[in-house]
Amino acid sequence: MSEPTLLQLRCFEALVSEGSFAAAAARLNRTHPTVHSAVKALEDQLGVTLFDRSGYRVALTAEGTALLSRVRHLLRQYDDLHREASQLAAGEEPELRVVVGDLCPLPATLGPLKHFFASCAATRLTLLFEAISGPWERLHDGDCDVIFHHLDRPWPVIESIPLFEVKLVPVCAPGFLAHPITPSLTPDDMRPYVQCVIRDTSKRASEANYYLIDGARTCSVPDQLMKRELIVQGLAWGHMPAYLLADDLAAGRLMSLEGQHLRGATLPHYAARRRDVAHGPVAQRLWTRLREDSGS
Repeated sequence: MSEPTLLQLRCFEALVSEGSFAAAAARLNRTHPTVHSAVKALEDQLGVTLFDRSGYRVALTAEGTALLSRVRHLLRQYDDLHREASQLAAGEEPELRVVVGDLCPLPATLGPLKHFFASCAATRLTLLFEAISGPWERLHDGDCDVIFHHLDRPWPVIESIPLFEVKLVPVCAPGFLAHPITPSLTPDDMRPYVQCVIRDTSKRASEANYYLIDGARTCSVPDQLMKRELIVQGLAWGHMPAYLLADDLAAGRLMSLEGQHLRGATLPHYAARRRDVAHGPVAQRLWTRLREDSGS
């Protein structure tokens, strides 16, 4: 028995979608006899009747229904393969992998990506969300094209574009402390209280230690929204990005602990990539767009 051809499968799917041989032929830019012959040949090869032709419109049989999802899946896979092959032939990447760090304000980060990839619909954007040292580990391991994160330390093979600054503020819920909040609070004063920290997503041991007080009890969470909720509920205190706190501080749900000794910080964030690897044309256009948008 010969194998079903791509044309036969396309004719089968088009006939299901369009409901008649004439409409299927028009969609595929084929003749009516071509579609009819292709579907009949497919039935003969499989040894089953795929369509009930007794009515005004053809209808799937039980065997045809069972086959339909597999055929559509196969055709989608073929179309994806054909598109990716065309991109590779044209020198464009089928996929870009972008890592977003845990402190990034999402509208300012994802908005430019949305607009850029709207004009590069053939290149798939794969977004990865990592925390603490996770973005740098991904970049170091060659597991992404670009990261959006703060720079922990100089790295000669990295080039970067400044994007925005994120201010971190130490906060707690009203009544969380057993004593009044004053500008003279010290890290020693906070040692008895649970400190909430973001869980590092890197697989290897990291030396990153952001505002962690030695000897303090800690609880770890996967993201900033979970961290905020724990702090609002009075289960811990911690440093949070100011852009997530404005409403809470204004409404009195959170109190700033920032003072002479318990400091916050402002972390510049960058788009970063490796300069020691080859970047495809889509990645290069994204980098150029980010540079233009930043004015650098």
